[in-house]
Amino acid sequence: MSTIDRLTEYFERFPGIGPRQARRFVFHLLTEPKAEVERLSALIASVKDSVYECPRCFRFHTNNDPKFFCEVCADTTRDASLLMVVERDSDIRSIEKSGVYRGYFFVLGGTVPLMTDTDTKRLRGGALKAIVEERVAAGLTEVILAFSVNPDGENTARYVEALLAPQVDAGTLRITLLGRGLSTGSELEYADPETVKNALKNRA
Repeated sequence: MSTIDRLTEYFERFPGIGPRQARRFVFHLLTEPKAEVERLSALIASVKDSVYECPRCFRFHTNNDPKFFCEVCADTTRDASLLMVVERDSDIRSIEKSGVYRGYFFVLGGTVPLMTDTDTKRLRGGALKAIVEERVAAGLTEVILAFSVNPDGENTARYVEALLAPQVDAGTLRITLLGRGLSTGSELEYADPETVKNALKNRA
């Protein structure tokens, strides 16, 4: 297998990238000056050493100590009564751009595919449960489930609802879902700020 084919195969592993797009990436790199390709290579090589995972919400951040919280979790002026659970880190950017949410976040780390209910080991269910229990004692009253509006997102919402059922049954917590601002099949990561505003406003 040639270098071009191997690199194409690697790019295909990126989310949402098919064979044709992957090959375009490779040929684009071939047209770039060598110095630019070396700069890109150095950035890729350093990303694991310069980006950390927040120990509270599991969002990626660039504080220069892996023990530090990200800027959202470290912000004591945010609304402690709200916690939004999202599928992936990139979803947080869409919510923050809307400018209407001032609570905290938790990155679940994926979804539960509809046909594989038990495939939850890779998710942070245990960590979410612990964080919610901790935050309820500190004033948390609402968990907002902000997943993509598709079957996997709906199945993941049911998984989290079952996970947090004891707190809900005890009357210390309510769980809400984003409203009709998001159309069926849409992914939160790509939603525009106005759509996110409507979805938050109409949550139930």
